[in-house]
Amino acid sequence: MLRITHRTDANGRTVVVLEGRLAGPWAGELARCWATLVATHDTRAISVELDAVTFIDAAGKSVLRTMHESGAALSACGPMTRAILEEITQHG
Repeated sequence: MLRITHRTDANGRTVVVLEGRLAGPWAGELARCWATLVATHDTRAISVELDAVTFIDAAGKSVLRTMHESGAALSACGPMTRAILEEITQHG
């Protein structure tokens, strides 16, 4: 299960918060949410917080790579998630 929420921070930046497993059909759901967001927001003003993500599969990595390549900032605090984000941002 993946929970996807978003809010606007004090600087006017859109913050997307992900919680749970970014895998399988949930990667597809994130891709759909992302498509909706990019239709109405500047992607360079979007940050994605993955602090509460517990697992990311290949489909999840692909969606995150798309988000990063579109200009979104990705952040995480856990070692596994940070390693995946480094892989995406350095090889994307």
